[in-house]
Amino acid sequence: MPYRIARQEPPLTFHVSRFTPHVSRFKPDPSLSRFDRRPLLPHCSPMANTFGHLFRITTWGESHGGGVGVVVDGCPPRLALTEADIQPDLDRRRPGQSKIVSPRKESDTVQILSGTFEGKTLGTPICLLVRNEDARPEAYTEMATKFRPSHADYTYQAKFGIRAWPGGGRTSARETVGRVAAGAIAKKLLRQRYRVEVLSYVKQVQRIVAEVDPEEVKAKDIESNIVRCPDPAAAQRMIRLIEKMRRAGDTVGGIIECIARGVPPGWGEPVFDRLEADLAKAMLSLPASKGFDIGSGFGGILLTGSQHNDPFRAKAGKVYTTSNRSGGIQGGISNGQTIYFRVAFKPVATVMHEQDTVDVNFKNTALKARGRHDPCVLPRAVPIVEAMTALVLVDHALRHQAQCG
Repeated sequence: MPYRIARQEPPLTFHVSRFTPHVSRFKPDPSLSRFDRRPLLPHCSPMANTFGHLFRITTWGESHGGGVGVVVDGCPPRLALTEADIQPDLDRRRPGQSKIVSPRKESDTVQILSGTFEGKTLGTPICLLVRNEDARPEAYTEMATKFRPSHADYTYQAKFGIRAWPGGGRTSARETVGRVAAGAIAKKLLRQRYRVEVLSYVKQVQRIVAEVDPEEVKAKDIESNIVRCPDPAAAQRMIRLIEKMRRAGDTVGGIIECIARGVPPGWGEPVFDRLEADLAKAMLSLPASKGFDIGSGFGGILLTGSQHNDPFRAKAGKVYTTSNRSGGIQGGISNGQTIYFRVAFKPVATVMHEQDTVDVNFKNTALKARGRHDPCVLPRAVPIVEAMTALVLVDHALRHQAQCG
């Protein structure tokens, strides 16, 4: 029996925008605002709020909404998991923890809503909730009509025609609560199943550079001071500089270095899902991140090939390298050496000085920021970098196991 078409769908029609100058008869609909033009092409893909392949996370929530959180899908079953496994990393990320971070008072207490039973994961989606407790939208009323320089206010308005202006909404670093919560699960899975350790620390604040041995650094050294720099002398100088910036109503940036020890050879996919490519995407998805380099990074250009190569040796049936300028990854696949890389973070865009900007009607104006903000994102970004690293590694671990056994 032949198939019948119940009804004829109308053909797709495309709205022509000002970016198609060859159509001279197009006139914009005067009833639409400049932020409310119809799209040129239909876009059916979901917004990119999901990260990962087999171990997937979807974060949700806005800075001044009812709460923030994450759904973790693909976590293997029977992993012992309670809120106590997640809370320590959230405590490291939360505002109000020291004199050099945002004074916003949030307990960031996590609640597991689904995906566990009797203290173990079920293999089903894990939903984690953290309620917002100290939102103050009144500090942002001027930002409802004015765009903060170097923030995402203008770009979100240009893209969506609407934005949650209190606290930056979805673009706020408050979104990273979900990443850190999910990353805590990934870190536990990496430790227990693969014996992989992930650590991050502040390597540099502006021109102050710490001396740190990536092979020897320990978590207790990183957490020994409020800036999370394992070099005590450099840490004190960094703290003084950040305090100076806060008093001046200004901000400062720097570099976080991350290491992953114990990663076995074989994690990573050719060609487009190279391990370092996924790490780079993860890091550059973070608020305020501006750069990524791995191993010798940009400094490698100063060496010749013979100087830069990592010679192979074998001992007791295991292959290793006598140097590690590759940063533990070659050809997009881990080689068994320590993975190490650096992430550059810009100075926080919100400064307590009047700056030129425009309003929603594209009129030139000025804006002096208010609200509670970090003078430097680095101390609170350390657990965020760790979380995203763990999410990339555990995803590739599961992918490797699925493909290669």
